[in-house]
Amino acid sequence: MKIGKDLVAAAATPMVLGILAEGESYGYAILQRVGELSGGELEWSDGMLYPLLHRLERLGHVESSWGASPAGRPRKHYRLSQTGRAAFAEQRQQWAVVSRALQRVWSDRDGGTDFAGIPAFGGA
Repeated sequence: MKIGKDLVAAAATPMVLGILAEGESYGYAILQRVGELSGGELEWSDGMLYPLLHRLERLGHVESSWGASPAGRPRKHYRLSQTGRAAFAEQRQQWAVVSRALQRVWSDRDGGTDFAGIPAFGGA
């Protein structure tokens, strides 16, 4: 399934903040984690991730430092700052509202199934 750019873009910040809430990470590992969490449905590129990380760093939500890798080449590690933790909590609350609204609209249609007859989130 192809997930639209708008939905991917909307979910990118909370996804990265959530991954970094699990602990410090670096770019490639974040990309791998996105794929893992989505069951392979989301495949982000470097060109999408790094501008987002840099923006989150400018906003003060993410801090970074250079560290060694097993291959010997330095890599930049990212971690949530205190303001990043607060931003993550806010994002979680916002997405919970959106998720509940979508669950309601989907379960109100077709007896709790989506348009293809597949049970919707929280549907029967």
